[in-house]
Amino acid sequence: MKRGEIWVARLSPAQSGEVGKIRPVLILQDDSLIQEGSETLIVLPLTSQVRPGIQHLRVTIPVRDRLLKESQVIVEKPMTLESRRFGEGPLTTLTNDEMTIVEHGLLAVMGMAGYLPDL
Repeated sequence: MKRGEIWVARLSPAQSGEVGKIRPVLILQDDSLIQEGSETLIVLPLTSQVRPGIQHLRVTIPVRDRLLKESQVIVEKPMTLESRRFGEGPLTTLTNDEMTIVEHGLLAVMGMAGYLPDL
Protein backbone atom coordinates (compact mmCIF):
# COMPACT_ATOMS: atom_id res chain seq x y z
CA MET A 1 0.00 0.00 0.00
CA LYS A 2 1.13 3.52 -0.80
CA ARG A 3 -0.11 7.04 -0.23
CA GLY A 4 -2.34 8.10 -3.12
CA GLU A 5 -3.60 4.60 -3.93
CA ILE A 6 -7.26 3.66 -3.82
CA TRP A 7 -8.10 0.34 -2.14
CA VAL A 8 -11.32 -1.40 -1.13
CA ALA A 9 -11.96 -1.42 2.62
CA ARG A 10 -14.64 -2.60 5.03
CA LEU A 11 -15.85 0.48 6.93
CA SER A 12 -18.68 -1.19 8.85
CA PRO A 13 -19.76 -1.11 11.57
CA ALA A 14 -20.32 2.63 11.25
CA GLN A 15 -21.65 4.93 13.94
CA SER A 16 -24.24 7.63 13.30
CA GLY A 17 -22.99 10.11 10.68
CA GLU A 18 -20.04 7.94 9.67
CA VAL A 19 -19.47 6.46 6.23
CA GLY A 20 -20.02 2.71 6.26
CA LYS A 21 -20.13 -0.49 4.18
CA ILE A 22 -17.48 -1.84 1.81
CA ARG A 23 -16.18 0.93 -0.42
CA PRO A 24 -13.05 2.36 -2.01
CA VAL A 25 -10.80 4.49 0.18
CA LEU A 26 -7.85 6.74 -0.60
CA ILE A 27 -4.68 6.00 1.37
CA LEU A 28 -3.67 9.33 2.92
CA GLN A 29 -1.03 8.20 5.41
CA ASP A 30 2.63 8.92 4.73
CA ASP A 31 4.53 6.09 3.05
CA SER A 32 7.23 6.02 5.74
CA LEU A 33 4.65 5.13 8.41
CA ILE A 34 3.13 2.47 6.15
CA GLN A 35 6.56 0.94 5.53
CA GLU A 36 7.23 0.81 9.28
CA GLY A 37 4.32 -1.62 9.55
CA SER A 38 1.73 0.62 11.16
CA GLU A 39 -1.31 -1.41 12.23
CA THR A 40 -3.64 1.39 11.16
CA LEU A 41 -3.89 3.63 8.10
CA ILE A 42 -5.37 7.10 7.67
CA VAL A 43 -7.78 7.12 4.73
CA LEU A 44 -10.49 9.13 3.02
CA PRO A 45 -13.58 7.23 1.81
CA LEU A 46 -14.93 7.51 -1.74
CA THR A 47 -18.51 7.63 -2.94
CA SER A 48 -19.99 6.98 -6.38
CA GLN A 49 -22.78 9.48 -5.63
CA VAL A 50 -21.08 12.40 -7.37
CA ARG A 51 -22.39 15.75 -6.11
CA PRO A 52 -21.23 18.67 -8.29
CA GLY A 53 -22.55 21.25 -5.82
CA ILE A 54 -19.89 20.44 -3.25
CA GLN A 55 -16.94 20.19 -5.62
CA HIS A 56 -14.90 22.48 -3.36
CA LEU A 57 -15.03 19.79 -0.64
CA ARG A 58 -14.77 16.68 -2.79
CA VAL A 59 -12.38 15.59 -5.50
CA THR A 60 -13.87 13.77 -8.49
CA ILE A 61 -11.88 10.78 -9.75
CA PRO A 62 -12.83 9.58 -13.25
CA VAL A 63 -13.21 5.90 -14.18
CA ARG A 64 -9.79 4.39 -14.85
CA ASP A 65 -7.73 1.29 -14.22
CA ARG A 66 -9.79 -0.86 -11.82
CA LEU A 67 -11.93 2.00 -10.46
CA LEU A 68 -15.15 1.15 -12.31
CA LYS A 69 -17.33 4.14 -11.33
CA GLU A 70 -16.68 7.86 -11.32
CA SER A 71 -16.21 8.66 -7.64
CA GLN A 72 -15.61 11.52 -5.28
CA VAL A 73 -13.13 11.55 -2.42
CA ILE A 74 -15.08 12.51 0.72
CA VAL A 75 -12.46 14.91 2.05
CA GLU A 76 -14.56 15.92 5.05
CA LYS A 77 -14.63 12.35 6.51
CA PRO A 78 -11.04 11.26 7.31
CA MET A 79 -10.79 8.03 9.29
CA THR A 80 -8.26 5.56 10.64
CA LEU A 81 -8.68 1.89 9.76
CA GLU A 82 -6.92 -1.24 10.95
CA SER A 83 -4.94 -2.82 8.11
CA ARG A 84 -7.03 -6.03 8.38
CA ARG A 85 -10.03 -4.08 7.02
CA PHE A 86 -8.44 -3.71 3.56
CA GLY A 87 -9.20 -5.99 0.65
CA GLU A 88 -8.70 -5.54 -3.06
CA GLY A 89 -6.26 -2.99 -4.39
CA PRO A 90 -4.86 -0.85 -5.58
CA LEU A 91 -7.76 0.03 -7.86
CA THR A 92 -5.92 3.09 -9.16
CA THR A 93 -3.47 5.77 -8.02
CA LEU A 94 -4.20 9.49 -7.90
CA THR A 95 -2.05 11.84 -9.93
CA ASN A 96 0.10 14.45 -8.17
CA ASP A 97 -2.42 17.13 -9.21
CA GLU A 98 -5.33 15.13 -7.78
CA MET A 99 -3.46 14.58 -4.49
CA THR A 100 -2.72 18.31 -4.25
CA ILE A 101 -6.46 19.06 -4.61
CA VAL A 102 -7.25 16.47 -1.92
CA GLU A 103 -4.65 17.98 0.41
CA HIS A 104 -6.02 21.50 -0.13
CA GLY A 105 -9.56 20.29 0.52
CA LEU A 106 -8.48 18.51 3.70
CA LEU A 107 -6.73 21.62 5.02
CA ALA A 108 -9.84 23.68 4.22
CA VAL A 109 -12.28 21.39 6.07
CA MET A 110 -9.92 21.31 9.06
CA GLY A 111 -9.91 25.11 9.26
CA MET A 112 -6.31 25.35 8.12
CA ALA A 113 -6.82 27.03 4.73
CA GLY A 114 -4.41 29.74 5.87
CA TYR A 115 -1.59 27.24 5.29
CA LEU A 116 -2.46 27.00 1.59
CA PRO A 117 -0.20 28.82 -0.85
CA ASP A 118 -1.78 31.52 -2.97
CA LEU A 119 -2.61 29.91 -6.30
